This record gives sequence, structure tokens and C-alpha cells, in this order.
Amino acid sequence: MANPEELESAADVDVGADINGGSIPCRDTTQADGQGTTDQIYPEKIEVVSVTEDDIPSVDTPTLLNASPLDSSSASPAPDDSTVKPTKDPLTETPSAQPSLSMPVTKVQPFVTVRLSGKSSVLQVLIEGVWRTVCAENWDSELSLSACKQLGYLRYVESKALPLSSVEQDFQSNLVSISMNNTNVQQAIKIHNMTSFSKTQCSLGMITTLKCIACGSRPKFIARIVGGNLSVEGQFPWQVSLHFQNEHLCGGSIISSRWILTAAHCVYGFAFPVLWNAYVGLTDQPVNAVQSLAVEKIIYHSRYRPKGLDHDIALMKLVQPLNFNGFVEPICLPNFGEVFEDGKMCWISGWGATDDGGEGSVSLHSASVPLISTKACSQPEVYQGYISPGMICAGYLEGGTDSCQGDSGGPLACEDSFTWKLVGATSWGQGCAEKNKPGVYTRITQSLTWIRLQMEREEILHPSATSSDY
Repeated sequence: MANPEELESAADVDVGADINGGSIPCRDTTQADGQGTTDQIYPEKIEVVSVTEDDIPSVDTPTLLNASPLDSSSASPAPDDSTVKPTKDPLTETPSAQPSLSMPVTKVQPFVTVRLSGKSSVLQVLIEGVWRTVCAENWDSELSLSACKQLGYLRYVESKALPLSSVEQDFQSNLVSISMNNTNVQQAIKIHNMTSFSKTQCSLGMITTLKCIACGSRPKFIARIVGGNLSVEGQFPWQVSLHFQNEHLCGGSIISSRWILTAAHCVYGFAFPVLWNAYVGLTDQPVNAVQSLAVEKIIYHSRYRPKGLDHDIALMKLVQPLNFNGFVEPICLPNFGEVFEDGKMCWISGWGATDDGGEGSVSLHSASVPLISTKACSQPEVYQGYISPGMICAGYLEGGTDSCQGDSGGPLACEDSFTWKLVGATSWGQGCAEKNKPGVYTRITQSLTWIRLQMEREEILHPSATSSDY
């Protein structure tokens, strides 16, 4: 398979981050002197599907703003004299200028020091560079609340003590006992700053597990046979329809009452929060009688580039919190170290096209697909050289079922012990449902540190006034 950089140089286009044929160059299969088939690359057929700075539309020109950055015909760069470019990227995470001596410097430097690990959500704390499992002795509700706040939430749901022997082997060593010290009550409690004692055994033989948000349930879903793969109300209550200038552009997933997770390629070059709306509790387009919320902030991964395929993840912070009512619910994020076995059946959903190059669907469609091992997805006839540790493949190598245009950013959801978890976010692929070209998704377990960092940073810089689920 040809190198993406070589293709970009030859065709002067981005080999980008869509899920539907543009990420990997379009190929035609021809007979090679009767010796089987040989893939040939035709640069003139490569679709421009990622968004570059040249594609940022003029805010004063609504007709340009309606153009979908995922569609090859509308994503072509506009002439230089017809595009008004912003003076700076509205969501860059790197300051545009070095601070002068007279400039105030924000010294808030949040970093992830608390995490939940394994299938049981074992609480771990980073102390002196080592992740340590927290023993249950001396643990209380105040410490639970503090830990959840450090994870970006406003409250906690429950904390449990489990036998050390019941959790994964990786979390049974490097133990620590934590207790409250004389921290000023006016200061925010930070778990890693508490009095701690490293241990080889927990006094009670029990460790701490933590749950910060009620998630991953479908309380209003009633299983019944429906036509084809159409979804019904409450089946995927975490599904979001992201509208740019009043048109569905991408999917997303609710991960808390204020945060939507989607793909970076959906927002790159179009990161103007005022032009986006999130619709939830929706099964049919156009929207009516569903919650619509304005977007306050858009953050995409700082290492994402439109000429690459990795780090294809973004977060949208809503202006107002969502109401969870059974038809609108968050999906759980997976935990650190959590493994989803190859072949596990999971679900994809969205309003994307039902065939490659087709129109988006009016109704929410869904499909059950198996997870594919990285080894299988990296075979020469599949995506050799393109699958990184930050990606996960799902679908059928024989083709037939896949995500497509308009599904980008939407969930790859897997049920585990009656709890639904967000395993992937729809990212890219070649074509739709083609043989040996399954869908490729951003692997959420590889992005947890980034997700938690953004949520914690926002809570530090802009504390929420409410105490509802975050």
C-alpha cells in the first residue's frame, strides 16, 4: 500500500480522517495478465474529505457554511479571494503568542492523577510517578467526591469496597491507603495530595471502586422487532446529531450532561461553537420535539492533523446541561486497562448514507458489528500500515455492514455486564461496507487521559454552578 505522504505529494490533497473512502486513496482493481488482481491507485480519483484551513467558510456567507466538510464535492478548497479566514484558530490549545512580562499567566496546570481502571472501576492514584490502587480503609464520601471532581464530574454516584483478589492482577500490587489531612476546607481537595501510605497489602484486604455518573443504561428501551435496521426511541439514548448551520453533519455520544464526544475531523476548520447545535433524543430527521442545546466550546486533540488519521477525537461542551430522562442518557466511558475481546459484537448507529456516496438517512439506523483484531485489520489486503494503537476496527471483512458518510463521530458501543460503554468513535474507512475495508474507529481507551484532562481543566477554569450529574 502506498504511503499517504507520497500520495499527498502526487495529488496535492489531504489523505484525511473521514470514514468513507477518502482516508485511504480510491482504488480500482484490475486483472494483471491473468495472474489475479492488482490494486492500482488513481490520484485523480482520490477524494478530498478532510478539512484544511483553506476550507474554513466565511461566516458572512451562509451558502458556504452549509457545505459539508465530509463531502468531496463541497470540501474542495475555495479560491483564496472568496474565503475569509479567521485571524486565529478558535480552539487552538497552544497560545498564539508568547506571553510578555506584562501579560497575566494562568498557572493552572491540571494533569491526570486519578483514574478508574479495569472492569470494576478500580480507583488508582498517581503518586511519585507510580499508579497505585487505593485501599478501602479510611476511604469516605468526601474523598469519593474529590476523586470524581478530579475526573471532571461534579458528584459521585457510589463507592464500593471489593476484595483485592477479585480485580485484575495488574491492580493487585502497588497499593496505597489515603486519609484526610488538615487541608484548608476552603481549598479544593486533591486526592494525590492527601496523606498516603504505600502498602503491599490492604489492612482489610479490600480496595476502592468508584462510580461518578449513572451511565450506560437504556431505561426506556423496549426490545421489539422493527423493519430492517431502523432504531427505535430509547435504543441508543446517548446518540447525538450534531448540526452545523441547521444541517446534520456528524454524530456524537453523550458522556456527561455537559460533554459530547465526536471526531476531530468533524470540527476541524469549522470550530465555531455558535454555528453548531446538538440534538438528542432523536430518531428521525428533521428535528422536532427533541432537546436542542447550543455549544459553548469545541476542543479537538492538539495532535490531530487533517493529513493524518490519528488522534481523531474532539469534545463539545454544551452551554446548558442535558436532562436525562430515559430517552436521553450518557454512555459510560471505558476504564483504563479495560479490554474488549476480538469478535465481541457491538453496535454502530447514525444518520449516515446507506450506501457509499448516497444521501444521509432521515431515520436513525443501527447495525451490530464484531470487533476486529489489530492484526487482522493490518493485513496487506486490509489496511496495512494505517492502523495505530489509537484505532480499533469493527465490521465484516466480507463487507455488507458498515458506517458511512454522515456517521462520523458517532458511537461504537459495546454492552458489558448490562452496561453500555463507548469503545470507539466513527473515524475513517475506505468506501462503505466494501470487502476487506471495515470501519475504523478512534479507540477510546487510548484517549482517556486526553478526555479527562479537558474535563478537569474546564472544571478548574470554569466551575459549574449546578450540582447535577456532570
